[in-house]
Amino acid sequence: MGWDVFAIGVLAALFAGVSKGGFGSGAAFAGAAILALFVEPGMALGIMLPLLMLIDVATLRPYWRQWGREEAWFLILGGLPGVALGVVFYRVADADLLRLLIGGIAIGFVLWQVLVRSGVIRGARRALPGWAGMLAGMVAGFTSFVSHAGGPPAAVYLLSRGIDKTRYQATTVILFFVLNIAKAVPYAVLGLFSAQTLLIDLALAPFALLGAWIGVRAHRIVPERAFFGITYVLLTVTGSKLILDGL
Repeated sequence: MGWDVFAIGVLAALFAGVSKGGFGSGAAFAGAAILALFVEPGMALGIMLPLLMLIDVATLRPYWRQWGREEAWFLILGGLPGVALGVVFYRVADADLLRLLIGGIAIGFVLWQVLVRSGVIRGARRALPGWAGMLAGMVAGFTSFVSHAGGPPAAVYLLSRGIDKTRYQATTVILFFVLNIAKAVPYAVLGLFSAQTLLIDLALAPFALLGAWIGVRAHRIVPERAFFGITYVLLTVTGSKLILDGL
């Protein structure tokens, strides 16, 4: 592993840890995208998954049982079949079209929320129903498998529910804890793990944990209004990045 890959890996691990530890995983996928600039995309996915799983374990305790049971249930019910779809279509999925669709959904949702909160659109602040949560979970599971980009689809559902910031954050923690475990065996079968990726993970693990620690503490400090503001910004940035990558 060259120093350039290690330096970029440190940045990716820290960014993923902060995003997953405190801000709903909305931009955690960017870690894989950053790594993919320097290594083969499949290798980038293989490097990031163990780090994401480590962050999941580190953040479970601070948010234990603070998740929304209903929201988590619907997202996981849809997310597991979504992971299965990712396994089936990993080799043939049009990644660029997928990026465009998910990026468009993320940007469209932020625009919708801005119009509702500004009063341009009235009477539209209704929580999405359970079937929409399952659909969002399925998209999150699929996109999480093929690109670790499950955060934006889950955010679309969770942000519509009007829940507080900690319930939102805790729900993403338990969701991706389950989905990342479900992804591990298929990743191994597809050959995305190797001795080299695991050695890189060992080197980057302390930085992933540091990022998670920073994220958890930032979550407790940042006021709720600012938290959701940051979440919308991250959703906009990640959605824009997905669209640019797709184009």
